[in-house]
Amino acid sequence: MSDSSEFLREGGGPGSQETTPVAPGLLRAQDNIWGSRAAEMAAIFMVGDGLIGLLQPRRHVDLWKDNALGTEKLVQPFVDRPGRRRLYAVVQIAAGLALATRQKR
Repeated sequence: MSDSSEFLREGGGPGSQETTPVAPGLLRAQDNIWGSRAAEMAAIFMVGDGLIGLLQPRRHVDLWKDNALGTEKLVQPFVDRPGRRRLYAVVQIAAGLALATRQKR
């Protein structure tokens, strides 16, 4: 059995304690975390897609060149050009790492 005093509750009752209100600035900081999370997810996508494009350029481009909801035009410059896809992959990885590095949290 644990001591009930280690789990403090607000609102009265046994083990209750006064709580201090949260500063509005802290709430704004918590809201801003979603922008950082979105940037982090974009960075992860860029690095991962870049690694696959670097290691398996033909297979990766072939996957997206036909019936891929509009991505056909995006990968067209890389069809049958693995060297070009690898160069783009290096840029993609560097950009993803730079984006992740800029995140404060």
